[in-house]
Amino acid sequence: MHTSPASSAFPDPAAAAPSAAPRRRLRRLLPTAAALASAALLAGVAPASATTGAAAPGAPYTGMGNCPLAAPAMHDPANLQVGCLVSVTNAGKFTLGNTVVPFNSPITLQFGFYWDKSAPEVSFPDGSTANQYTVVPPTGAPLLSAPMVQINIPGIQNYLPGITSVFAQVELAGPVTKFTPLATGEPYPVFQLPIKLHLYNALFGGHCYVGSDSAPLLLKPTTGSTTPVGSTPPMTGDPGTLSYDADPNGHNALAISETNASLVDNTFAVPGANGCGLLGSLNQIINWTMGLPAAPGKDSVSFQQTNATFVLDTDIADLTAALNDSAAH
Repeated sequence: MHTSPASSAFPDPAAAAPSAAPRRRLRRLLPTAAALASAALLAGVAPASATTGAAAPGAPYTGMGNCPLAAPAMHDPANLQVGCLVSVTNAGKFTLGNTVVPFNSPITLQFGFYWDKSAPEVSFPDGSTANQYTVVPPTGAPLLSAPMVQINIPGIQNYLPGITSVFAQVELAGPVTKFTPLATGEPYPVFQLPIKLHLYNALFGGHCYVGSDSAPLLLKPTTGSTTPVGSTPPMTGDPGTLSYDADPNGHNALAISETNASLVDNTFAVPGANGCGLLGSLNQIINWTMGLPAAPGKDSVSFQQTNATFVLDTDIADLTAALNDSAAH
């Protein structure tokens, strides 16, 4: 069921386990009359960050202590919704050209977000819609935290890690955009994530990368099916288990969780190496070894065992109070 912004409401937190109908209702989380009244009463309150002089938020907001609650963008009167997200991916891999880069430690994403009165949304083939949010970087912490992983060099026995092998670390290469958390199971990206891969080896120097801020690997992971170019077969993710919880202390905030989700993408291109060796003298050797540059369809990423929680509210003061009260209980 889809309603106009003036009449839509938060879903009933006591609803049963997720099905297609509850998911569609969740996609239009807009203010109720009661929520707007609360927002009006709290409009004069100047909220502080949940981490300022307070313990870390507790359930259902665990891990959201770096949400940028004090950021000016989160306080814009034009905002209809504000929220926080924390997501942890526990397994997966990159395929870049002919090189596989595994994930063997957690990858964490955390940020705030808002949905303003321009009401951006996307439509899906099944006729449902979902709000699309603007991302705000976290306070006092990186938006993306990824482990350093080791890549074996083909044909070389790895006797001395970092010399006879390469270490690689995923780094953010620009802002995260088009955050659409409730595109669950749809053939649409959950967000757009620009990254670059920092390569470390004793011979590479300190500025050896695959991708850059100006030419990133632009990932568009989805829990549905991808739409790659040409004859490349699509990949299909998994939205996992969707659940949601009302605020335990009576606030209007609603926490939504996805457990054991799988996000995939094989639509991005990978540029060649840059800055490797003296004056880039090793760029071509790395490109030859890794099979780069690689056109869309020859690369893929799979984020497995992903557990994400995001919270939505109609007012930044109420959201701040919700996180602070959860820390006090």
